[in-house]
Order: sequence, then C-alpha cells, then structure tokens
Amino acid sequence: MAHNPLQGSLPKLGDIGVAFALLSRLPLPIKPDYSRGAEAAWAYPIVGAVIGAIGMGLGGAALGIGLPLTVAGLIALGAMIMASGALHEDGLSDVADGFWGGWSVQDRLRIMKDSHVGVYGVVALILSLLLRVSLIITLIAQTPLALIAIAALSRAPMVAMMRYMPNPRSDGLSQKVGQTSGLSTGISAALGLALCVALIGPLEGLAVFLIAGIAAFFLAALAQAKIGGQTGDVLGASQQVSEIAALAACVALLT
Repeated sequence: MAHNPLQGSLPKLGDIGVAFALLSRLPLPIKPDYSRGAEAAWAYPIVGAVIGAIGMGLGGAALGIGLPLTVAGLIALGAMIMASGALHEDGLSDVADGFWGGWSVQDRLRIMKDSHVGVYGVVALILSLLLRVSLIITLIAQTPLALIAIAALSRAPMVAMMRYMPNPRSDGLSQKVGQTSGLSTGISAALGLALCVALIGPLEGLAVFLIAGIAAFFLAALAQAKIGGQTGDVLGASQQVSEIAALAACVALLT
C-alpha cells in the first residue's frame, strides 16, 4: 500500500479543547482529552484566532472610548499575551539564551531549561515586544481583522516543526505531546492560509502566509544547527518569529 503523507486520525471536536488547554490560559468548560495532544495540533490556529480576536476586540474598544492609538496597541498586545499565558514569549527568551549562551548542544539545552532569563533572552523579549506593538498599532487602526489572521497563522509552524523535526530531549512539553500527523499539519496550514486570504486579502494574505513560513523555516534551520531539532521553547519562538514576520509583511503590503 502506498504511503499517505497526510495519514493520521481524523480531527475531533474535542481537539479544540486540548489545543486551548495547551496554548492558552483561557478557562475551559470541559476537561480535555490530553491523550490526543499531538493529533489535536491541527486546532492550534483556532486558538490563535480566538487570542487575536481578544486582542483586536480590547484594542478596538480602547480606541472606541477615545484612548490614544499607542495605548490601544499596548492593550491589544497585552491582552494576547495574557490570554496565551506568555507561553511563546517564554520560549523566545529561552531560545535566545540557549542558542547564543551555550557552546555545545548540551549546554544550550541546559540553559534553555533553566528558569532564569539571561541578557540574550531579555534583549530578545524587548525587541519582540517593541516590534509587535509598533506593527499592531498600525494594523489596529487600519486593518484590525488582520490581527486574527496573523495570530492564527503564527501557530501553524509549530505543528510543522513537531511533524518534521526530531526532539533532542527525553522530556519536556513537546516530547510529551509527541509527533503530529501529516493530516494535522496540513489542516493547521490550511486554516492559517484560509484566514489570511479571507481577512487580509487573496494576494496579500498569500504573501503574508509565505513570508511567515519562510521566517519559521529559517528558525527551524537554526534550531537544527544549534540543538539538532525542536523543543517546546523552539516551538514557542517559532510563533513569535512568524508573528513578527507576518505583522511586518501585512503592514508593508496594506499601508
């Protein structure tokens, strides 16, 4: 029998709850089935879309009551960070510390696991926050729906990395969740692309999707060279890198 690259168990509605439990701090009405951790990864963009909608809604409300655009952008970004529990920001800081603070694979993995934040991590967080809020300020005033699409799209590269990259650790969140199927990977990418096309525009949405994918690819190549694969921190960093690239592309194309 020929191998099907999209092989995997069919998505289930309960997978959405699993994705929310893993990628957000939003309250859930039911207890998710964590045994489907890897198979539920197709729903990661749905979590991103909801988080983006929260940011857009609160930022838009701030504008509606007359607050300055800068304040509205900060509120939007803060709301999205709070909704996600700063999970991806933590990954970005750990990756920056580990990749540039260690001289060997084991040193880098050890530093990434350390709960302390070093100078590389602080610098990465500051740059990420400044870039994102600057770009969000522009989008929230002109094309606020783009925040939903970009927040969704930026969660899709995590699924692809879980599928195609090995995990050099014997423990950790990514190891526990496991390898995603080709079906889950394809669905997550399709969701990200569909939302970009629908909410940003056909050509612009496709361009944003491709640019975010290229940014995630370069991070994946760097992770492969530095530690020989992906970890939960690398997955979180991929969300940040993809989001920044998508926000920048969107601003450049639509403003």
